[in-house]
Parts: sequence; C-alpha cells; structure tokens
Amino acid sequence: MGRIGISCLFPASWHFSISPVGCPRILNTNLRQIIVISILAAAVSLLYFSVVIIRNKYGRLSRDKKFQRYLARVTDIEATDTNNPNVNYGIVVDCGSSGSRVFVYCWPRHNGNPHDLLDIRQMRDKNRKPVVMKIKPGISEFATSPEKVSDYISPLLNFAAEHVPRAKHKETPLYILCTAGMRILPESQQKAILEDLLTDIPVHFDFLFSDSHAEVISGKQEGVYAWIGINFVLGRFEHIEDDDEAVVEVNIPGSESSEAILRKRTAGILDMGGVSTQIAYEVPKTVSFASSQQEEVAKNLLAEFNLGCDVHQTEHVYRVYVATFLGFGGNAARQRYEDKIFANTVQKNRLLGKQTGLAPDTPYLDPCLPLDIKDEIQQNGQTMYLRGTGDFDLCRQTLHPFMNKTNETQTSLNGVYQPPIHFQNSEFYGFSEFYYCTEDVLRMGGDYNAATFTKAAKDYCATKWSILRERFDRGLYASHADLHRLKYQCFKSAWMFEVFHSGFSFPITYKNLKTALQVYDKEVQWTLGAILYRTRFLPLRDIQQETFRASHAHWRGFSFVYNHYLFFGCFLVVLLAILLYLLRLRRIHRRMLRSGSTAVLWLEEGLPAQKIGGTL
Repeated sequence: MGRIGISCLFPASWHFSISPVGCPRILNTNLRQIIVISILAAAVSLLYFSVVIIRNKYGRLSRDKKFQRYLARVTDIEATDTNNPNVNYGIVVDCGSSGSRVFVYCWPRHNGNPHDLLDIRQMRDKNRKPVVMKIKPGISEFATSPEKVSDYISPLLNFAAEHVPRAKHKETPLYILCTAGMRILPESQQKAILEDLLTDIPVHFDFLFSDSHAEVISGKQEGVYAWIGINFVLGRFEHIEDDDEAVVEVNIPGSESSEAILRKRTAGILDMGGVSTQIAYEVPKTVSFASSQQEEVAKNLLAEFNLGCDVHQTEHVYRVYVATFLGFGGNAARQRYEDKIFANTVQKNRLLGKQTGLAPDTPYLDPCLPLDIKDEIQQNGQTMYLRGTGDFDLCRQTLHPFMNKTNETQTSLNGVYQPPIHFQNSEFYGFSEFYYCTEDVLRMGGDYNAATFTKAAKDYCATKWSILRERFDRGLYASHADLHRLKYQCFKSAWMFEVFHSGFSFPITYKNLKTALQVYDKEVQWTLGAILYRTRFLPLRDIQQETFRASHAHWRGFSFVYNHYLFFGCFLVVLLAILLYLLRLRRIHRRMLRSGSTAVLWLEEGLPAQKIGGTL
C-alpha cells in the first residue's frame, strides 16, 4: 500500500510519514507532532505580531510623547464624542460679581495609573465650540430675594443638561461656586441663597449635587484653582520624561524629615485686574519666619493640598503661596493716584496761595500721562485740570510710595508676608494687565525683558498725544486697544513695572516672565483647577471598582492592554509546556525506533512475531 513521506530540516528522528492505513488513527504520534508544530508556529506568529503591535503603539508614542502632548493641547478643538460611554462629564458654575457662567468639562476613563491625574478638558459642541454660557446680573443681586435664585440659574443648568448625554446625568458632578460678589454679602444672605440652590436644583435636575457642591469660595481658593488650572494645561503635573526639562527639589509638606524629591518645576502666576492684583506660586522648600506674628499671617497665605487620588501618595502634594491685593489693580491704582494728587494739590494751593490745576491754563503737570495730553479729575463738585508730561522715570518715582513696602524682611505689597522666590529656577506667567500693558500698545507681549520694556514705555510716554492719536487712527495698535488704553498706557506701564520689581521684588534681570492672554491658545479659567481638585478622588474609586470587577470577571473580559505583562507570562508558561511535550514525544519516538530495529533483527532470526512483545 502506498505511503507518503515528508522530510523537514529537523533532526533525523523527526521524520514524518502519513500512511493511508494510519490516517484513521488520529492519535498516532506522527500526526500529533504535525498538530503540535502547527500550534507552535501559530504561537510564535502571535508572539511576533503582538510584539510588533505593542512596539508600534507604545514605542512610537514614547518617542513622540512630548510633541503629541503639546499638539493635543494646541489642537484640542474636536467635537466631544457624546456617544462614547467611556467619556465622563462635570459641570462648574462660576457665580461672579457681574454675572454667572457655566463650564462643561469632560474626560476619558482614567488610564489606571494612580499617579496620573484625570485628563480633563473643556467640552466642545458639534460645532467644536466650548460649551460655555453666561448670564447677567451677578447672583449677589438676589441677596434680598433668595427664592428667585434657582429660577435665575436654571437657564445655565438647562444649557448644560442639553449637552451632557442623558444617561450620564446621574453620575455628572455639578459644582456651583460663588466668588467676589457673594463674599461681600452678610453670611445670612449667603446662606439663604445657597439653601435655595440646594433645595430646588435636585428637584429639577438629576446631576450629582450635594451640600458641599455649592459654596462661596475664598480669594485664596480661587487663586489656588487658577494656579492648578494653568499648571495642568502646561503639563507641570506630569512625570519627568526628558533630561532637559526644568525640575525643582521639593520638601513635601508634612514630611520635612524625609528626603527631598525631584519633580517638574511649576509655574507661578501674576494676575492684575482692574481692582486687584494676585500672585500665586509653589513654595518647594520649607520656609522660616522672622517672627511668630509673621508665621501666623503666613498660615492664611500658604495652601497645602494633595492633587493625587490617594492621600497616602505624596507625589502630587503642593505648597502654594497665594496673596490678593485689593486696590492694586490698574484702574483702582489710577483712582488712588488721582485722589492723592487732588488732595495734595488742594492742600498746596491753600498753603502757598496757588491756583495749580484750577484752570485749563494752569494745569497740574502729570508725569504719568502722555506728552501734552489734557485730562480732568472730578471730585466733590470740583474740577482739576491735568496735562501730561510723559516722564516715565518720574512717574515710577511718584508711584513707588503706593507700594506700601515696609522694612520687615520677606514682605511685599502693603507689608504682606511673601516667602522667598528662587529667581534662578522659577517661571511666571503674567495675565490681564500684565499682558495688556506689554502687548496692546507696545506690541511686545510674551517673553518679558525689563530693559526692552522700559525703553519702549519711555518712548511711548514721551511721544506727543497728537502723534499717538494719528497712529491709533491708522490701526497700528491692537484691535481691541481703545482711547482709554492709549490715555493710561503710560501710567499702567509704570504701575505694572513698580508692582513687579518693587512690590514683588523681582530683579531687573529676571528673564522668566511670560505675559499671556491664553495658554496654548486656550483661555484658562480657575474653574478648570476647581474641577481638577474636586474630582481628584475619582481615579482611585474607578481603579478600585475596576479591580473588583476584574477579580470576578470571566476570561472573556480580560483586558490585554492593561494586563499585557500577565498575558506574556501565561504565554511563556504555555510555550514552555509545549516544548516539554515535544521533547517527550521525541524521546518516545527514538525509543520506538530502537524497539523497531530490534524487532526487525529478531524477525530475521526466525523468531515468532508474537514473542517480540514478550521479549520486550
């Protein structure tokens, strides 16, 4: 009967033959060897393709990770996929003094690493626009009619409800946080407004909304949230990945006895509005105090918090200094300055019998206004006439006493405590007036250089008002710069310079201030920092739930992406078992060959075939 022989490049004993008679015997050794070899080849192929896929997926991402993170921040303008069940949502309502705004944020499922923060981003609608809505007036306007507050805020919540998928409402946290306008109200009125919100909102909306989700936050909290938001967008809470990244040595608050750790250097913020100026920055080292009184003051200015999801992990513990200075904003400072020169001029006129400023032909000469510009101050029914002399240096000297500096060490504006700043290893971002002063007219926003800024400000102040108006009419300044900006640019430039260098004591040679309107082309609100801080516990909860589900799940739910190490471990065990099995088959095959040769010799000697088995 015919026999088909198949020889491969294997050891001599690995000779396979398929006989028509043997084919029905599926479990004979030769056929099993073919099956095992096929399984081994398939396993090796699977291993190869798995390695290739993982290398392509993770290796390429690792090489380009820094660029991809930057690109994601700049081009994060795609519409949010509301059909994705793995996307979570959060809502923050900013109740300010002039109006209230709702922000809707979203984030994908946490990556499973408890050391990473949630990747929270602003939600975008189908037209790729941020999901934001604003209403007026401010919530504080309802101080005497708190029962109307829920109706007032309902349009914002309806707007958010329309964008968040209905199935996600019950797990979407809602935070209503009130700022400056509410802070000035009596506590009884604040409480009445919050009680109306806590009572009525759960009746009409099924968002995740508890008593702690509606509150009046302090200026310190607002500053901390702003600091968190900006550093999150800048990627300063991520792990160190490149040798050229700026790092800082940090003594973790609450564990001064332990060794310092190295992590990414965070950025400080400077924000000068119309009424107030604020500074916030990390204090990486343990600080000492000049007196017990100074230590007591510092407790109210230093915020220590953990952004991580686990209180036992200290990787994301930060100590941040936050101070807000009322009256040091650009417009408030100008008002204080005008009040001072009005009072001083009236007194001098009375003592010296002069008429300075009382008539257009005898104006008060103001060094903080552009050359030859005319202006007026109205107070108590009296008018004082001003004419600008455009002297930037004299303006700075005149404004210096307004800093209210003291001789006590480690102090800034108004003698308020300020911990040391390591100027050689620090970075600050200046917003609002810091940006407007450098960019709107002088067109030099971005990296700040004191010498360049001073020269440009001097030139501007010393330029005649008629020439400045001509340049304005020709559209040589920023599109949103108006005549009010042109008139007070000289004053505000000097004020910003003095606050930065004299008030906060930054050296003239400081090179690491960036003035900005946006970060990575996005307006960064303190609400981003607020939701980051308030949802910091969610990753640990999700990780624990995932672990629980995994411990009770079937193999069909096994996740290769998150458990590839376990997968390869199991794979290697199976592969080893297959190899051991093949070695055993090889030994059996050799033994049978030797037995077969002996049987042939016995047959040649004429022994009966039935005795062969007995001989063996």
